[in-house]
Amino acid sequence: MKPKHLTTITFFCLLLAVGLFINAVAQKPDAAANSSYRLSGPYTHGNLTVFLVHGKDLTKKTFLTLQEALAQKKVRVYETKDVNELAIRNLSNQDIYVQAGDIVRGGDQDRMISMDFIVPPNSGRMPIAAFCVESGRWSKRGNEENASFGSSENMIATKDLKLAAKRERSQEAVWKNVKVAQDKLAANVDAAAPALVNTSSFELSVENAKVKETMEAYIKALSGILQNKSDVIGYVFAINGHVNSADVYASRALFAKLWPKLLKASAVEAVAESNKDAEATPVVSEVVHTFLTDSEKARAEERQVTRRVKVVTREDEKNIFFETQDRAANDGWVHRNYIRKQ
Repeated sequence: MKPKHLTTITFFCLLLAVGLFINAVAQKPDAAANSSYRLSGPYTHGNLTVFLVHGKDLTKKTFLTLQEALAQKKVRVYETKDVNELAIRNLSNQDIYVQAGDIVRGGDQDRMISMDFIVPPNSGRMPIAAFCVESGRWSKRGNEENASFGSSENMIATKDLKLAAKRERSQEAVWKNVKVAQDKLAANVDAAAPALVNTSSFELSVENAKVKETMEAYIKALSGILQNKSDVIGYVFAINGHVNSADVYASRALFAKLWPKLLKASAVEAVAESNKDAEATPVVSEVVHTFLTDSEKARAEERQVTRRVKVVTREDEKNIFFETQDRAANDGWVHRNYIRKQ
């Protein structure tokens, strides 16, 4: 065979080999390509598994959280006598970030805030949507004020309760799932069962001494996992071997402030869902990456919360995704919440 023909054949063989290589690389699973986030973990205690989400700060804006603003008396949350609407007033010169699921304690009944909300500095009195998480009371409790709410130490727990509030937006569904969560806690924390049966307050249920004692092991084991990690902006958690939810923020500072409250809520759900006879399959990072990526693919629907805040929702058969955007930051996102529906 002539050298010219050999050169031609060699050239086409090289093209074929390159094509096969590119195809193989394209088909090879690559965790880094599945999400814009980097994950670390898993960090596990009992039936609760946590992956940390690493990424760059997208904003230099700082927020007070509702919990710290109430503790510092820089905000007032008012009882309005309307089950599904409260009023809020920022007394400080800082933005206050309020997260959907934040529980405010006091008033005529404990409430949870139903949507992410940014309260601007020196705001004046503003309406804020809420759901009742205590169906059996409509009066002052003990030494608490009933004209306003004094603290926000907890947030709602359980995936079904989040979906009832954020997806169904139904007060009846919220009450139903508060009761379901209380029943599960009572079943798994025997010593707390009598007290849990006698209260309709989700807040009092998670503050029950026996429930807190059971949760403490989770919190002690996992609360320190952020140490020496300067770029953590969120977390994903799984219970009983199944991915549950994720919360990711535009800045590490905001996530770090919220982390104790978020971990506490995840621990409550882990206690409620504990099953001593079940053998959980370990969760791998590829599954978590896929959950995050798939959640962001569905068609977007926008809802204006205030002139400043917009929420973008994406939902498919398996997942639902909520992105809170700040119009004061060119619609940059502040918080992303991912929930596995199934």
